[in-house]
Amino acid sequence: MVGDTSILFQIAGIGIVVAMIHTVLKQMGKEEFAQFVSLVGFIIVLLFVINSISDLFEQIRAVFFFRG
Repeated sequence: MVGDTSILFQIAGIGIVVAMIHTVLKQMGKEEFAQFVSLVGFIIVLLFVINSISDLFEQIRAVFFFRG
C-alpha cells in the first residue's frame, strides 16, 4: 500500500509544478507554451495512471491464477 500513497504525492507534485509553470507562462503572454506545458503534464500523469492500472490488473490476474 506504500506505492498507492507515493503515486498520489507524485501526481500532486506534478500538478503543482505544472500549475506554477502554466501561470508564469500565461502572465508572460506565452499562452501556447502554457497550454503545451499543461498537455505534457497531463500526459505524464496519464502514463502514471496507466501504469498503476496495469499493475492492478496483473495483481487481479495473479489472484485468480490466470497466468498464461
